[in-house]
Amino acid sequence: MHRIGFVVFPNFYLLGFAAVTAFETANLVVEEPAYEVTLLSETGGLVAASAGFRVETQPFGDAVFDTVMFGSGLETDLSSPGLLAFVKRALDTSRRVAAPCTGAFLLAEAGVLDGRRATTHWRFARDLQRRFPKVAVEEDQIFVVDGPIWTSAGMAATIDLALAMIEKDFGKDVSRTVARKLVVYHRRTGGQSQFSALLELEPKSDRIQKALDYANAHLREALPVEDLADVAGLSPRQFSRAFSTETGQSPAKAVELLRVEAARLRLEQGRLSMDVIADEVGFGDRERMRRAFLRTLGQPPQSIRRLGREGRAGSSTSEATGDVAPTTLA
Repeated sequence: MHRIGFVVFPNFYLLGFAAVTAFETANLVVEEPAYEVTLLSETGGLVAASAGFRVETQPFGDAVFDTVMFGSGLETDLSSPGLLAFVKRALDTSRRVAAPCTGAFLLAEAGVLDGRRATTHWRFARDLQRRFPKVAVEEDQIFVVDGPIWTSAGMAATIDLALAMIEKDFGKDVSRTVARKLVVYHRRTGGQSQFSALLELEPKSDRIQKALDYANAHLREALPVEDLADVAGLSPRQFSRAFSTETGQSPAKAVELLRVEAARLRLEQGRLSMDVIADEVGFGDRERMRRAFLRTLGQPPQSIRRLGREGRAGSSTSEATGDVAPTTLA
């Protein structure tokens, strides 16, 4: 049996309990006690959730767990000396340590994310990188596994993290069956985007938005900064300065993000060759596309295509059994 310690603290998000439901459902699927979940807190007793009601917890104590999962909350400042000490002990005594959403800040403050890859909710990713520069924050990932440490985006991405753990422990068939019982997609891959590039860039002025919309509609073209500046009605120098101020990216980097996103969607659909996709979205050749994918997503296009193929296979299985599941939201 896999013993899981689920750590909560005042004002924790209830949606984190979705992971507990996934483990509970796994017990039903394998028809034996596969997971045992214990709610933990620093002092034990009743702990209030952000919704106002309370849950009963056990104090940290000396118990050892296979997996320790930290909850997330309304704030990114979650630490206390007792919590930080427990994070470090958990890494030494447990097979894996997980922190969805803002829980990544707790791991980072304990120092266990130094030199490691991690993610969090897109809203907090840049703050995590700013406060903890030794962490390699991958802000556009659903979840990230680096050695024994698992981190994920917020909200429903907690379910994706739990399903990935179940797949690791009991195989893809069990994980897929759990997903069907939860009425969610089998599992979004860790490399899948949390949100669209256009929403991430989110310019403040109509001029910059117009240039972005133009770029997104003409990805196959070269899109030099002079052309985008002309669409915005600014000089190239004014445009570059305004674009970087409003979006946090250079025009060239923004165009690359748009192209990667467009290519990723085509790869997941699986109908076109690498060369055709690279040409359609403006990369010109597959090697240039590969380098852009590694910079942006941390994995090559071949991995995205393979994961998309696995996802479609899982969906086909669900349809064949009459058990169709909708995609969850990040």
